[in-house]
Amino acid sequence: MNKTTLICGSLAFDKIMQYHGRFAETLLADQLHKVNVSFLVPTLRTEFGGCSANIAYNLKMLGGDPLIMATIGQDGGEYLERFEQLGIPTRAIRKIAHAYTAQCFVTADLDNNQINAFHPGAMQFAHENNVADHGALRVAIIAPDGREGMLKHATDCASQNLPFMFDPGQQLPMFSGDELIDFIDKASYVAANDYEFEMLMDRTGLTLADIAARLDALIVTRGEKGSEIHAGGQRFDIPCVTATTVADPTGCGDAYRAGLLFGIANDLDWPTTGRLASLLGAIKIAHQGAQNHVFTAADIAARFELEFGYRF
Repeated sequence: MNKTTLICGSLAFDKIMQYHGRFAETLLADQLHKVNVSFLVPTLRTEFGGCSANIAYNLKMLGGDPLIMATIGQDGGEYLERFEQLGIPTRAIRKIAHAYTAQCFVTADLDNNQINAFHPGAMQFAHENNVADHGALRVAIIAPDGREGMLKHATDCASQNLPFMFDPGQQLPMFSGDELIDFIDKASYVAANDYEFEMLMDRTGLTLADIAARLDALIVTRGEKGSEIHAGGQRFDIPCVTATTVADPTGCGDAYRAGLLFGIANDLDWPTTGRLASLLGAIKIAHQGAQNHVFTAADIAARFELEFGYRF
């Protein structure tokens, strides 16, 4: 049975810097019209990130078959080597020789306030990739990526009769209400957190019931309150798995989506699929960075049984 999951989304490097002071002590409220400040950041670390890579990283460890379709820049050699080491195929990743890989520069202060800058780089050329170029596929996800790429990949999936999950994430504000409705009508699944879903309803004018009725499943995550899956006229409430520690929420949504995709590709029922997704999110949040946690399929099976009292 073909279980290959096409993962369309960003590839990025995250540059994380720590300022050992407080922005509020440097940014003067009455002088914000002429800001010219510099922050000394003694610590700097680079993390592998991007939605497609984060999802694929988790799905591969689950025993899934991820295929990343994304764009990477002239500086992406190290990332491609990492995928090779992880056993994640790179044949659908397009190198954009005249651009840098997308990068997010994050500076945090002692109060965990952040000043971020995002350079989209190669991500802006995601529309140069074609779904039809990559053979037989079981399911796809369209995660945050270049705007034109997300639009094109939805059309590609629909033309190939390939079921896909629409995961607009932080790119949701880039689309009009009509464009979002078109995504929903083409998709089989929509996944969003509670804030994003409120925005989705506001932009489209559709209610939760309206959106769920157009899909095989609507998934809404609500942080520590768990999540809910609306499918087949039913609502399944998914409990939040308690994390061993809360270290870093970055990439938790992507880990959750990997669980959803594994469940879909393996024909698991929705309560089990949601619980698996919730478990992956809890494992991720206990680690710094989006791709530094490690587990095996056997680890997950054992932890799942411990949490929920049955094996999937």
